[in-house]
Amino acid sequence: MIRRFVPAALLAALTCASSVSMFAQSGGELRFCLRADPKTFDPLQVEDDNSEAVRYITGGVLLRVNRKTQELTPELAQSWTVDQQGWRITFHLRRGISFSDGTPFTADDVAYTMTRLMDPNLHSATADPFRSSNVPPRIAATSADTVSITFDAPVSGLERLFDQVAILSRNSPKKLAAVLGPFYVADYKPGVEVLLERNPHYWKTDSTGKRLPYLDRIHLQIQQNRDMELVRFRRGELDLIRSLDAEAFEDLSHQMPASVVDAGASLESEFMWFNQVASAPLPAYKKAWFASQDFRRAVSEAIHREDLCKVVYKGHAVPAAGPVSPANRFWMNASLAPHPFDLASAQRRLQQAGFTRRGDALYDREGHPVEFSVMTNAGNKARERMAAMIQQDLQALGIRLNVVTLDFPSLIERMTQSFQYEACLLGLSNLDLDPSAQMNVWLSSAADHQWNPNQKAPATAWEAEIDRLMQAQAAELRPTQRKRLFDQVQQIVWEQEPFIYLVTKNSLMAFSPQLRNLAPAAIQPQAYWNIDQMQRSTLVARSR
Repeated sequence: MIRRFVPAALLAALTCASSVSMFAQSGGELRFCLRADPKTFDPLQVEDDNSEAVRYITGGVLLRVNRKTQELTPELAQSWTVDQQGWRITFHLRRGISFSDGTPFTADDVAYTMTRLMDPNLHSATADPFRSSNVPPRIAATSADTVSITFDAPVSGLERLFDQVAILSRNSPKKLAAVLGPFYVADYKPGVEVLLERNPHYWKTDSTGKRLPYLDRIHLQIQQNRDMELVRFRRGELDLIRSLDAEAFEDLSHQMPASVVDAGASLESEFMWFNQVASAPLPAYKKAWFASQDFRRAVSEAIHREDLCKVVYKGHAVPAAGPVSPANRFWMNASLAPHPFDLASAQRRLQQAGFTRRGDALYDREGHPVEFSVMTNAGNKARERMAAMIQQDLQALGIRLNVVTLDFPSLIERMTQSFQYEACLLGLSNLDLDPSAQMNVWLSSAADHQWNPNQKAPATAWEAEIDRLMQAQAAELRPTQRKRLFDQVQQIVWEQEPFIYLVTKNSLMAFSPQLRNLAPAAIQPQAYWNIDQMQRSTLVARSR
C-alpha cells in the first residue's frame, strides 16, 4: 500500500501559470534519524541497531542478501564455492576495487578481516554464528583475488553469514575509516549527527555506466523522541522514517503530504512469556502454574489476537503463529496457524490442570486465586495497549492480570539479573533469516532462552528435543533437511508455547515524495537497503 501526496506548502508557492515536473538527479542529500548514538564505528563489534545502520551504509561485503528477493547476490566477491562437507568457502574477488581513500582491495584484506573477526579476545557478536568449534578457522589468501576460509567443523548456511561482515583494510593509514561501501563517515557529533559522504571510489555503476551512489551525503540525525521525529518529518526536515508505529502511519497517511508504505509482514513479532527460572523469587505455586502447558495454552487461547491487530495496530499486523514471520519465505513452517481465540477450550485446559472457577475468580487446586503481573516497557504505547487488552481477555477466565510498566533498563535488569518478574510482554526482531542465528534463544543452555535461561541441563523433555533439533540443523548442509528439522522446532514451540506469540507487525515507513528508486522490504534495513541506488528529485516549475 503506497499513498503519495505533494506538499501543500510547495504547491501554494507555485503560480497558477506554472506546471510542475519532478526530475531525478544525482547529488543532493538524504536525512533521517537514528534513535541513539552509535555505540561503535568498528563494523566487527556492532551489536546495536544504530551502529548497524552505519555499518550497512558504509561497509562493503563479499556477499549480500537481497532484502527484496531474499536471494544471495555477489558483491566484492564475483563468485564463491563451498566444498561438499561445508567446511571451507573460497571467494574469487573482483579486481580493480579500492577503499574510500584509494587503497587497493585484495584478498589480504579479507584474510585480515576474518582473522580479526574470529579473535576470541574481540568478543564479536558477528563472529558467533561462524563458531562451529573452539578451533579458529584457517585463512589463506592464495592470490591477490582468491581467499579460502576453512573451519574445523561444518557451518550451516555459511555463505549467507558474510552479509554481516564488512571488509576492513589491512594497509590503509585510515584504518577503520577506509571503507568499501557507498558512503564513509565524514564527521560525528555525539548527540547530534553522523555525517556520511559519498565514497568516490565505490565500485558499482548503474546500467549506463554512471558510478554509484547517486546521493552526495547522508545526515543521520540523533533523535530519541519519536514524536519529535514525526514533527521534523512533517516540516520537511527529514526525508524518511524507517519505522513507524501504526498510529503515526495512519496520521501521516490521512493528514500529511508524504508517502507512506505498508510493506506487509516484517520480521518483528510481539510475544509474552512466563518466568520459569528455577532461582526466581516466586512462590512455588506460581512456578507450577507457569510450568504447566495447559495453563500457558489456556492463556494463549483466551487472547483475541485479531482484536490486537485491529485495535492496537489499526490492521497493520497479523496474528502470529510462532517464531518465524511470514516474511521469512523459506524458513516459516506454513502448516502452523495462529492459536485461535477459544474460551471454551481454554476453560477445559484449566479444568484439566486442576483450576476451578468460583464466582468471578479462578483458583488453583490449593485454593490460591490466580493473579499475576506482566511487565512491559513504559512509553511503548502499542505494548501498553496490548497489555490492557490482554488484561480484559483474561478476566473472562477469572484470571486477574496486573500491568506493570518499567523504564527499559529496569526491565532488562529484572529479565536478566534479578529475575523479579512473573510475565513479560516484549518484541523480537530477527535480523537474520537463518535459524542458526536463533541458537541463542532455543538452546536450553543459552542466556537468551528467556523463560529459563542458562540451564545446566534441559529442564523438560521438549526443551531437550529442541536442543537436539537445533544442533542437528546447524550441522546439516542440505537446505531441505535443515528446513524439515527446524519445522519440527517450530511445531514444538507452537504446542508448548514457552513464548505466547501474539502478532507480527507490518513494516511501516514514510518517505519524502522527492525520493526515487525506493524498494521497501521486510528485512532490515527495510527503508534503505538499496541506498546506493536511491535518488533525490527536484520539483521544477515551468511557465505555460
